[in-house]
Amino acid sequence: MRGLNIFRELHRKLRVGLKSRHLNQETESYKSKFLSRGLSVPSEAEIRTRLSNRLAGRKPRAKGDLHVLAIYHSYNWEGSSFESSLAAFGKVMHLDWRDPALAGGRQPGDAGWREAMNKGLLQAASAAAAKRPFDVVFAYLSGEQVDGDVLQELRKLGAPMVNLALNDKETFVGRVRKGHAAGARDICRHFDLCWTSTEDALEKYVVEGATPIYLPEGANPAVHKPYDENKLYDISFVGQCYGNRPGTISKLREAGIRIEAFGPGWTNGSLTMEEMVRTWARSRINLGFGGVLGHKETYCLKGRDFEVPMSGGLYLTEHHDELVQFYEIGREIVTYSGFDDLVEKIHWLLATPAAAEDIRRAGRERALREHTWEMRFEKVFSLMGALQ
Repeated sequence: MRGLNIFRELHRKLRVGLKSRHLNQETESYKSKFLSRGLSVPSEAEIRTRLSNRLAGRKPRAKGDLHVLAIYHSYNWEGSSFESSLAAFGKVMHLDWRDPALAGGRQPGDAGWREAMNKGLLQAASAAAAKRPFDVVFAYLSGEQVDGDVLQELRKLGAPMVNLALNDKETFVGRVRKGHAAGARDICRHFDLCWTSTEDALEKYVVEGATPIYLPEGANPAVHKPYDENKLYDISFVGQCYGNRPGTISKLREAGIRIEAFGPGWTNGSLTMEEMVRTWARSRINLGFGGVLGHKETYCLKGRDFEVPMSGGLYLTEHHDELVQFYEIGREIVTYSGFDDLVEKIHWLLATPAAAEDIRRAGRERALREHTWEMRFEKVFSLMGALQ
């Protein structure tokens, strides 16, 4: 058994190494093209000019008066995050690309599903626009779901279109099958604006002919809110069980730290959205991991970076440079670098409850002030000229 475990660990390390090398090669290739072509990432002023030129004659509307087409599937957090946030801008038509009704009863994986779904998506959007034109289209799609020619037909409806992509560090290209990328690579140029939560993906979008903006995830204060709960856990983690997470949590337990983990793959199992937020309230410290699956020393922003502080939880997560742009480290959230530093930070936070409370409160105030999904949409819709 010990020999088998050693073999599995060696195989895992080899796989991580190969994926990291592939990611580095992809990044360097895009950087080389970006520099050799003399390209630049557009400023917000340039984005406004580009969109105003394409959408000349369209007038922005007041908040609450927009007609929004929203295309996304709610795997777990999307519906609770997007629905009420988008509703603040007006009437929302939500199309779920996994809805069998769009694909004539077909399910993802069925023969002909993708083609049927794309056709149904376009028909549904066109029928709604015929009754009342859309003012903006928000999509959370990848090349795995939608074709570029369908997006071009959606553009003909006249509304500015924005696509959200998370974790473009790993999945900007993603799997390539029959020449088609599962990530944003092949569809990004068909949107007016590409919203990425990955700063170093901006150059990739520009190389592919797209107009990107770097803007992270957010949180919804109607969902991510404090609950009056007794503290049951010294520290907890809510998220999937993969990568370095199980090893780190096992080592914390071996070090005598009382930690509980929840989510797919953990003994405690998954939580509903409300139970997740209540678990953060029941925890003196809420642990975060910033790594990208299968890649060593590669990090990206996570939804919990904004959800935990907004929920009133004390947040302790892996340090990386992108976090510094959105929080004052040590005053609004706490970060760690390596296992020994993590243990030291846990002991310090548990031993100084007054300091921990100050950080928790400041983190929530910052999240409410700057990091709601509604604020993110307001910025994007204003840039696109849809919102007054």
